[in-house]
Amino acid sequence: MSLKIYFVRHGETTYSKTGGFCGHIDPELTPVGSQMAEQFGAAYAKLPWNAVYVSPMKRTIATAKPLCDAVGIEMQLRDGLREINYGEWEGKTVEAVKKEYEEDYINWLTEPAWNAPNGGETSVEIASRASLVIAEIEEKYKSGNVLVVSHKATIRIILCSLLGIDLGRYRYRIAALAASVSIVKFDVRGPLLEVLGDRSYMDENLRNLPGT
Repeated sequence: MSLKIYFVRHGETTYSKTGGFCGHIDPELTPVGSQMAEQFGAAYAKLPWNAVYVSPMKRTIATAKPLCDAVGIEMQLRDGLREINYGEWEGKTVEAVKKEYEEDYINWLTEPAWNAPNGGETSVEIASRASLVIAEIEEKYKSGNVLVVSHKATIRIILCSLLGIDLGRYRYRIAALAASVSIVKFDVRGPLLEVLGDRSYMDENLRNLPGT
């Protein structure tokens, strides 16, 4: 039996609805986001879980809680799973950042692997800290299922890193809608992406809601 890591993005927040820059600021889930978390927990509680690793933010903890409560497992919080630090862009709209930081925003769009938001993190820095958590999981669990609850950019960067995709292209190669599930299997041949961005466990109303 191989190790499988289930990467789950947190449920809907006000920022995931609007597309504003939300990394280290810490909004709660919306009522819709809480429904997503409940439906995820109900759908995946039947799987045997070895461990649950979670970013220490309100939105990720709330997303993991229904499953952890259902299966009786304690979540393990890891700073390496936090969302990108957007620095001075935190809480701003895309339009405001374009206007206030035009050149830096263009550089970030062009090559985020090495260009950070003003005062924030690059993709390389995020991959470096997140890789420590993945290495910990691989060391502790040689087989079975492990859940990782994290964030949009962080999950996409982790997946690019595991799959050998240029970190600067994470926004253009990997999708991660709110509360979506991606599954990577680890075996002797390395990581294999089995599922990307699945939300089929949700009811149709939630699944079809717009959002980033």
